[in-house]
Amino acid sequence: MRSDNSKIKEIFKGLTFSEAEIKTIESVFHKVTYKKGTVLLRANDIVDKQYYIYKGCLRSYHIDTHGKEHTVQFGVNDWWISDYTAFFSSSKSIMNIEVLKDATLYKLSHDDKEFLYSKIPQIESFFRKKLERAFAAFQKRILSNLSQTATERYTSFITKYPNIERSVKNYHIASYLGITTESLSRIRKDLSSH
Repeated sequence: MRSDNSKIKEIFKGLTFSEAEIKTIESVFHKVTYKKGTVLLRANDIVDKQYYIYKGCLRSYHIDTHGKEHTVQFGVNDWWISDYTAFFSSSKSIMNIEVLKDATLYKLSHDDKEFLYSKIPQIESFFRKKLERAFAAFQKRILSNLSQTATERYTSFITKYPNIERSVKNYHIASYLGITTESLSRIRKDLSSH
């Protein structure tokens, strides 16, 4: 990664680093670009990287034993994405990650992340807070899937991802919400008539 303080400051919002710390971070963060349609990760791959999404749109999804896709997460600008179950447990992935819109990412390996923790302790705190927020968000998502109607889930979705509908296909949104594309069309029609 060529020296560019602004990218580091953007990725680690709210943190201040010395020039030496910025060089340390740059030594392990690697910029990569992917075209729409690229599958970044497939089920059963070894997962040792997580990605900061600088630009683009990705989705993580699981394919069940019947071949049905279940979208677990959309990743948009300024989000992080990986198969975290595999990343943290050194096991094979259960998720797939697909690029839905041309993407510029910064990848960080598990070992390099641990290296940063030891060299720059405030980064460990940064990631801990990110994980806490992500855990809370996933818990809320589980509860909404258990207790909300499909219309309520869709309304929450468009609040959380206000501009994503231009980047993703209807069946991706439907699979994220746990409904059919026909149900999604019906919900949109009902909401637009109010």
